[in-house]
Amino acid sequence: MRVSELTMLFIAVSMLVSVAIPVGLCIFCRKKWKCDFLPFWVGCGVMFLFAFVLEQGVHAVVLSSAAGNAIKGNLWLYALYGGLMAGLFEETGRLTAMKFLLKKNRGNSHNALMYGAGHGGFEAFFILFFAMLNNLIYSVMINSGNAGLLLQELDAANAAILQSAFDTLANASPFLFLAGAFERVCAVVAQLALSVLVWQAASGKGKIGWYFLAVFLHFALDAAAVLLSGYGLSAVVIELVVCVVAVGYALLAWRVFQKSRAAG
Repeated sequence: MRVSELTMLFIAVSMLVSVAIPVGLCIFCRKKWKCDFLPFWVGCGVMFLFAFVLEQGVHAVVLSSAAGNAIKGNLWLYALYGGLMAGLFEETGRLTAMKFLLKKNRGNSHNALMYGAGHGGFEAFFILFFAMLNNLIYSVMINSGNAGLLLQELDAANAAILQSAFDTLANASPFLFLAGAFERVCAVVAQLALSVLVWQAASGKGKIGWYFLAVFLHFALDAAAVLLSGYGLSAVVIELVVCVVAVGYALLAWRVFQKSRAAG
């Protein structure tokens, strides 16, 4: 068993993309629109706290319960539950931060994009970088003949899971390892769009409807991705669907953004 050089190259490219997305967006927003740095770092913090700490804590409780067993045993329930939790936690965190922590930064409407760069960029880095780093380490171990040493330290169940990961690295198309980078780019486009919508909700009275729309759009995208995967559609098809939806969200956000600036 051996991992091809092209697979390892694409793994490294995906790692670079995971870093380039947040850094590049932050620099672009700063240079193009003189955005503040604070929204970027607040976006990073909100993603970490609300998605990777609070939401995961709720999942740990709910999915380990009797109700959780029912949810995990039904694809539709699992998709609806996961999409709703993602939408509620992330958009509530987004609204809270924009309304209270970034009150003084709302004078520059482009700070909505700077916030989105942090929120979506941190997600891209956290998910993609460490997954690809893991794959790169495994690839080096496989090619150096040391993979068996790691398998020996695990019980049968975990060894089987790791062996499956090794088989994927050795046998899957190298282009599969670029799919994650493409998916993260599409996800960041959606995150930027949702940030613009929630920015509107935080900007004044009577605009809370934009928050509920953002929750729904976030829920719909995540739930749809789970359902498509559960019904066995290929990763390519799923990523194309996510891309089309993300572009649709971006066009909606752009229209809202332009109308807001014209009115303001």
